[in-house]
Amino acid sequence: MRKFIGLVAIGVLAACSQAETEEPVAEATQEAVQTEAAVLAADGQPAPGNYTITTADGQVYVEEVREDGTFTSTGPDGKVETGTWVQKSPDVYCTTMDEEGAKEKCHTETITAEGVWTSTDPDTGEVVTVERVTA
Repeated sequence: MRKFIGLVAIGVLAACSQAETEEPVAEATQEAVQTEAAVLAADGQPAPGNYTITTADGQVYVEEVREDGTFTSTGPDGKVETGTWVQKSPDVYCTTMDEEGAKEKCHTETITAEGVWTSTDPDTGEVVTVERVTA
């Protein structure tokens, strides 16, 4: 009888141990999904969308930022560039161009007190104005 009780006790402990290790993993995964989904653009809206980007000298670029993590940028001369993007936080927007050897470039984005959305190039310091285009 003692052996039987001992085996039952070991079985119960093993079952408890499994339940404890499985549950935190599921919670951590759910938290990661919620955190990832909560990252928004500087204007507080989801990053995917259409934008006009205006440089300091008045040149206007049109960007389409897609939910699948890709983007297309069309310059004032009609030149089209493509790549991938990630919104690391509301004030950090990163892109990687679709060209061999391209490296990720992360722009700092802010909304001024006047409500103007700006993005700063980390390499040149150039500041552009960003406007979300609504359909």
